[in-house]
Amino acid sequence: MEPTAPPLLVIAPKPRDLGDNFIVRRALPAIERRMVGPFIFWDEFGPGRFEPGKGLDVRPHPHIGLATVTYMFEGEIFHRDTLGSAQAIKPGDVNWMNAGRGIAHSERTPAELRASGSPIGGIQSWVALPKTHEESAPFFAHHGANELPLIEDAGLRVRLIAGALFGKASPLQTAWETLYAEVQLDAGASLPLNADTEERALYLVSGDIEIAGDRFAPGRLLVLRPGDTLSVRAATPARFMLLGGAAMDGPRHIWWNFVSSSKERIEQAKADWQGGRFGVVPGDEADFIPLPER
Repeated sequence: MEPTAPPLLVIAPKPRDLGDNFIVRRALPAIERRMVGPFIFWDEFGPGRFEPGKGLDVRPHPHIGLATVTYMFEGEIFHRDTLGSAQAIKPGDVNWMNAGRGIAHSERTPAELRASGSPIGGIQSWVALPKTHEESAPFFAHHGANELPLIEDAGLRVRLIAGALFGKASPLQTAWETLYAEVQLDAGASLPLNADTEERALYLVSGDIEIAGDRFAPGRLLVLRPGDTLSVRAATPARFMLLGGAAMDGPRHIWWNFVSSSKERIEQAKADWQGGRFGVVPGDEADFIPLPER
C-alpha cells in the first residue's frame, strides 16, 4: 500500500553566486536537513549558455574528507587535480574524486568550447566519507555514460550512477552504501521505489511529478520517509535525481570545501592550504582560490 501522506520534507534550494554571476541552487546542506545518506552537499547549475569567449573557471581549490561527484546534463567541464588527472566530463558521465586526506582540483570550460560558446547544466554533489576513510589516499575515477547501467521500460529511463537498483549495479566503487541515479519519465509513466535504501530523496530537475496524490514542481529536494514503498508518477515529462544511502556514521562539520568529523582536522586543512601543502594542479599551476577570511 502506498502512503497517503506526502514526502517527509520538501526543501527549496537557495541561490548562491559562485562568482562572475554564475548562480547555483543549493539544496544541501539546509537548515531543514544536513544530509541524505552520505550526500552532504548538493548544487544544481544551469541550464544556461556561455557566450563565445566565456566559460566556467573554478580555480584550483582543496578538499578533505569527502568525494566530489559531478554529473552533467548539458555541456562539458574539464577536470584537473593534484594527482595529475586530466579528464573531460560530458552528459551521462560521472566524475568521482575521492579527496580523502587531501586533494586540490580545478574545473574549467575547455578552450574549444570557450571559443564558440557552450551550454551548461548539471549537478555538483559531495558525499561524506565514513570515519574509517576520511584519511584515505585521494583518487580520481571517471566512468563514461556507456559504462553506467541503463534501465529502460515503457516511458522510463534510469541511468544508475552509484549503488544498485532493479537488479543492476554501478561499476562505481564507494566507501559507504550509496544510491545515485538519473531518472527520466514520459508523461504518465511511473517509477516504483522500494524501501531497501535507508535514506532517500528526489531532486526534481524538470517537469512535474506526483507522489501519493501530491504534485511537485521542479527545483525541489523531496526527502522521503525511511521505510516507505511508493511510486513516483510523471504528470508531465520529468527528469529527477534519486539520491541517498545508509545513514552516515555520525555528524560532519563543513567549512568551505572541507568536511570532517573533527573540527581540529578542518583547522589543520586550513593551515595546509595556506602553507601550500596540498600541492599544485598540473596544467593549472598559475592560479588558485585563497582561503576565505571567514
